[in-house]
Amino acid sequence: MPYTSQCDDFDFNIYQISFLLSFVKLNIATSKITFAIIVLLFGLTKKLSAVSISCNFPAVYNFGDSNSDTGAISAAIGEVPPPNGVALFGRSAGRHSDGRLIIDFITENLTLPYLTPYLDSVGANYRHGANFATGGSCIRPTVACFSPFHLGTQVSQFIHFKTRTLSLYNQTNGKTPFCKGVLARPKDFSKALYTFDIGQNDLAIGFQNMTEEQLKATIPLILENFTIALKLLYKEGARFFSIHNTGPTGCLPYILKSFPATPRDLYGCLKPLNNVAIEFNKQLKKKISELNKELASSLFTYVDVYLAKYNLITKAKSLGFVDSFDYCCVGAIGRGMGCGKTIFPNGTELYSSSCKNPKNFISWDGIHYSETANMQVANRILDGLISDPPLPTQKACKLTKY
Repeated sequence: MPYTSQCDDFDFNIYQISFLLSFVKLNIATSKITFAIIVLLFGLTKKLSAVSISCNFPAVYNFGDSNSDTGAISAAIGEVPPPNGVALFGRSAGRHSDGRLIIDFITENLTLPYLTPYLDSVGANYRHGANFATGGSCIRPTVACFSPFHLGTQVSQFIHFKTRTLSLYNQTNGKTPFCKGVLARPKDFSKALYTFDIGQNDLAIGFQNMTEEQLKATIPLILENFTIALKLLYKEGARFFSIHNTGPTGCLPYILKSFPATPRDLYGCLKPLNNVAIEFNKQLKKKISELNKELASSLFTYVDVYLAKYNLITKAKSLGFVDSFDYCCVGAIGRGMGCGKTIFPNGTELYSSSCKNPKNFISWDGIHYSETANMQVANRILDGLISDPPLPTQKACKLTKY
């Protein structure tokens, strides 16, 4: 049996104790790191959980032109006749398409009813929002615009709408038995989603008598009017904004037929007009970013509709459509009449009728999109992949400041 001194035992114990102390310190340090990671993950989980919850928007208030007009121009000026709307609704339903518009798919996705036009007085239901968009409207008030209901007027209509709603509630102490179920609720104005699809007419009209550079020079003034409208709505309590940029106007069949000598891009669209649209969108995105920083407790979402529509047009054949520049409601272009209208040149009746398969077309009438095209663009909008911040529409109420 080998001899072991007390000193040997003592030395062994010191080394053992030293090792144990090091192990304890390591465990304490590890515990601190582990605790920090747990706290971090908890905070991240909390944020992710918040983002994953739907906003449950109780209402939608929409502003725009014929791309999202659900009946205002029919109520104010004259009916949008069949075959518009017939494919889905069995009647025109005031829409410039064979069926649903992008705004219709948005409200469906939010499980809300289709929006009633503010200007339509019969059978109106404003419980879940209202549509102020009117065909032919511009952002800027100008005589050259197709409609007198420019964005400033639409916002004024909203303010009147809200004022009258609050007045009715005040008169009845919050009870409105005479219009229960169809009147907007005061508490919903600050929780609603405010959507915008406007600007195409400002550019298309300007292109008729301006050069590319001259038209680009008007963009700051157009966006100044847009900003004024957005700030007025913010002042009225609006907090959640979804703003569509302008589409590739230079790809519309109507525009292409109107400017046959204008240079085309690789895919056949008018290059100068699309250049203006791209510049407009660039400045619009910058302005929205500024508003997000300037206006507290709000969320302005920039939606790149241009990208979605241009992708649809340039990949038409692979997506199952006919030629991008064909349109379904024939006779609407070049004869001075819109889709569904009848004229009698030299005593001969001409009627612009629908094709047999609207689903095969991107363009409905040379200016507006078919329901199928609208659905495909809407799907890109709803999933949030073309939005900044990249939030699905159902979650576009998450206040994330940069």
